[in-house]
Amino acid sequence: MSIAGGCDRAVWLAHAAGCATVQLFTKNNNQWNAPALDQEHVARFRAALDETGIADPVAHASYLINLASPDDILWRRSIDALAVEISRCHRLGIGDLVVHPGAHMGSGEAQGLDRVARALDLAIEQTEGVDVTIDLETTAGQGTSLGSRIEHLQAVIEQSQDADRLGICADTCHLFAAGYAFETKAGYDGMIREIEESVGLDRLRVWHVNDSLRGLGSRVDRHAGIGLGVMGLGPFRHLLNDPRFRDTRLILETPKGIQDGEDLDLRNLRVLRGLIRPRSRG
Repeated sequence: MSIAGGCDRAVWLAHAAGCATVQLFTKNNNQWNAPALDQEHVARFRAALDETGIADPVAHASYLINLASPDDILWRRSIDALAVEISRCHRLGIGDLVVHPGAHMGSGEAQGLDRVARALDLAIEQTEGVDVTIDLETTAGQGTSLGSRIEHLQAVIEQSQDADRLGICADTCHLFAAGYAFETKAGYDGMIREIEESVGLDRLRVWHVNDSLRGLGSRVDRHAGIGLGVMGLGPFRHLLNDPRFRDTRLILETPKGIQDGEDLDLRNLRVLRGLIRPRSRG
């Protein structure tokens, strides 16, 4: 949700849409610097959470951050920027910060993953004692981006010296574009089993729920509204009816706007809720 007018604005927008949680940027996601969070801003945000009942908000880190960069100047700047974002989350009372692992820019996957793990350790060191989990997001694998394979995230977590502060965020569009076929129940179960056996389902703290404009294995990151892309409704039906994720936060990152007189966020929520099967009694 947009934070234009303050972080509390995102909470009120989520509440108006009937959401139980919200994801937001705590600063302009296309700029390195950000004005400090003053006490009034923090108080308005926390009051909005209390008044709306929106729970367990999630933040997303700036897209400028590249924790895998082979360029030492950009790598160090990314570490410092991540530490600032962690601190902003802590100040606002946000417990999870989603971040893309980064792109190795030609240095190779092994070196890139090592850089990500070391960068995370340094950012965590700068924010010692801060209770914010950094959730590594799965990616579509465009260019040299890391995170298109679940084993990428596993490698980072295993190489980190402070893995207790790390979780993952699974993005349905990204997984599909990266080549994970989970339209069928068997395909879905296989993907979830791979996550469980590599990083553990306890680390899967957030889902981004998005359709894809591009095909399976395209490695192109183009989000679409639910049922308006090429994935079909199967993947979302499997996820929404999986009791293992009943209490996991599901976040829309679908295109916004108005279509046929209906707000697209409301449309996507309506479609998703229509896929949930009633729980059996007894």
